[in-house]
Amino acid sequence: MSLAVLVLIVTFIVLLVLNVPVAFCMGIATVLAMLVVDLMYGGMPAFVAVAHKMATGIDEFSLLAIPFFILSGLFMGHGGIARRLIDFANVLVGRFKGGLAFVNIVTCMLFGAISGSAAAAVSSVGGFMVPLMNKMGYDRDFNAAVTVTAATTGLLIPPSNVMIVYSLATGGIVSIAAIFIAGVLPGVLVGLGLILVSGFISVKHNYGKGESFSFEEGFIRFLGALPALGLVIVVIGGILLGWFTATEASAIAVLYAAILAFIYKEVKLKELPGIFLQCGVMTSVVFLLIATSMAMSWLMAEENLPQTITAQLLSLSDNKVIILLIINLILLAVGTFMDMTPAVLIFTPIFLPVVKQFGISPLHFGIIIIMNLCIGLCTPPVGTCLFLGCGIAETSVTKVMKHILPFYAAMIITLLICTYIPELATWLPGLLKLT
Repeated sequence: MSLAVLVLIVTFIVLLVLNVPVAFCMGIATVLAMLVVDLMYGGMPAFVAVAHKMATGIDEFSLLAIPFFILSGLFMGHGGIARRLIDFANVLVGRFKGGLAFVNIVTCMLFGAISGSAAAAVSSVGGFMVPLMNKMGYDRDFNAAVTVTAATTGLLIPPSNVMIVYSLATGGIVSIAAIFIAGVLPGVLVGLGLILVSGFISVKHNYGKGESFSFEEGFIRFLGALPALGLVIVVIGGILLGWFTATEASAIAVLYAAILAFIYKEVKLKELPGIFLQCGVMTSVVFLLIATSMAMSWLMAEENLPQTITAQLLSLSDNKVIILLIINLILLAVGTFMDMTPAVLIFTPIFLPVVKQFGISPLHFGIIIIMNLCIGLCTPPVGTCLFLGCGIAETSVTKVMKHILPFYAAMIITLLICTYIPELATWLPGLLKLT
């Protein structure tokens, strides 16, 4: 290991321990490591080199999709979409024992797919469902656990910003359309796993069932949710039919969501500046993470760190099952303290050469890395969804942890199934001739 890599890793870890924001951890660590390179070998000044790599790292046309999908998600969040999806999900699964937990999970899957944001799903769906479940006698901490874990399914079911980031991290080897479609079956499988766990717990604790609806009422509620569900059909269908690229689809999604929000009369003109400001803030955070991650990844590549790690892992075992298990364990650990975007950008170029040695598809590996990091959103100390869900449920992380453990088990089991059955990720893209 070179001195520059040592400085990079040690600085990054120390800054993380000091609770410095991840983007600054990566930027500062990269600059210090580059100073070492500059002093030892000369060349481009460290600050100039890092600034150049940060700027070129986000100079990608495909990244324009991120702010557009963020904005469409905000329109959906402010536009009363969650309530209409909850009504529709209630028709589908509300009649069963523990029905409100099922409604919560199904709604999170639908809303997360539409908004592309786990945090938005926790806020929009949890803000309505958790108080309702509390009122109907469900345990408050169980309600928080259901919402927090279910919200992550929207990052697997397209469209998803983190999938766009993964496509960038592979250097375009994996298309955005292919990774979008690859996430459908794993995302649904995670949702079914969570439903099984919540059903078992609901029966054990005698949580009541929800409402039953007549066919007419169910059809009316379906019609109410249909325009919202149409966003996914328009975006994914348009991409698959070749009508527009993923980036163009994101702009269509903004227009569709804005029109829908105004039709529902849930968004007023005076609210638009606030929505645009929120989008700008969220976009700037994401792009700063991407910029510093790209600079850090470039330095690691220059220092041959991916090749070194590949050689070390291959020296441990030549068994694909063991290597995938080790990578999963590392990614699960990484997810507990690092945001998804930088983790994808940093660890994709490190582990992708390893899995390629075993003939594993980059498309399949993308689903593996995203599923691992989704679990990290629900785990302390960084777990964004966990803390947000606890805040909405007005409870503490300590109390929720006891209830969330069975859901962790379901997510990890599903992760292992998708890890060792690659067809779950590759079958649909292959069927649609995206690979």
